[in-house]
Amino acid sequence: MNERRVIINADDFGVSSAVNRAVIKGWREGVLTSASLMVTGAACDEAVDLARQNPGLQIGLRLTLVQGKSALHHGGFPALTDREGNFPNDPVLAGMRMFFIKPLHRQLASEIEAQIEKFIATDLPLSHIDGHLNIHMHPTVFDILCPLLAKYDISSFRLSSERLGNELQIARNRLMGKAIDAFIFGRLADRCRSELKIRRVAFATEVKGLLNSGRITEEYLLKALDSLQAGLTEVYLHPAEADNPQLPGYLQTEELAALLSGRVKEKLRKLGIKLCNYRGEVKDV
Repeated sequence: MNERRVIINADDFGVSSAVNRAVIKGWREGVLTSASLMVTGAACDEAVDLARQNPGLQIGLRLTLVQGKSALHHGGFPALTDREGNFPNDPVLAGMRMFFIKPLHRQLASEIEAQIEKFIATDLPLSHIDGHLNIHMHPTVFDILCPLLAKYDISSFRLSSERLGNELQIARNRLMGKAIDAFIFGRLADRCRSELKIRRVAFATEVKGLLNSGRITEEYLLKALDSLQAGLTEVYLHPAEADNPQLPGYLQTEELAALLSGRVKEKLRKLGIKLCNYRGEVKDV
């Protein structure tokens, strides 16, 4: 089957009003098909209200265990968070603590389930799960998540894996960083893939946005669409109505422009690529 389908997802829904407005605009006026909700984000309640007003927009959970707030209070020593409930900002440090400090595993398990339950409490259909900085594929986190996928009927998962050669044909910036990321996440994806298949959890053939995170501009997206493989691809972006200075290098307003681009819509029509979500619903462009 040579049909090409693409999910276009906005990450960090609920982190701020600027992001929330961009997500809804991308859905109503552009090519966005889904979004991932940060249930501990400062503007989560607003995001939930907007999602209820736009039931066709598919919403998943953006598991947050680094650079964000926790759903639960974690006391004692060692603790998963600081006293204010903030996770570490350094993803490498956070990942090492989760892997090597065994007493944190119980806190981690309770936090992961609390974030899932916080999403369930919104009454929004939970379509998929991913993670801030792809923390959902961390070995310790993934092993905790696996039994929860069936418990909460989570049927789709972002398997963050991307072809390095294809990426470098599109954008040749950050060569060494992309090579390292492609290797690390390729190995993590290999570890997750077989377990997801056993559990019959769906995932895209490839993810675009991993190696060029925050820089999915109109020109980039046009080139990426030209090179899509057969099957299902997920493209994820971080759109906002204003760039966040705490995300240096992220072109959030340009990513929003890409979602609204008439050239992108025309490219999808010309190539016969179906714009869809994890439920398989097709969106007209």
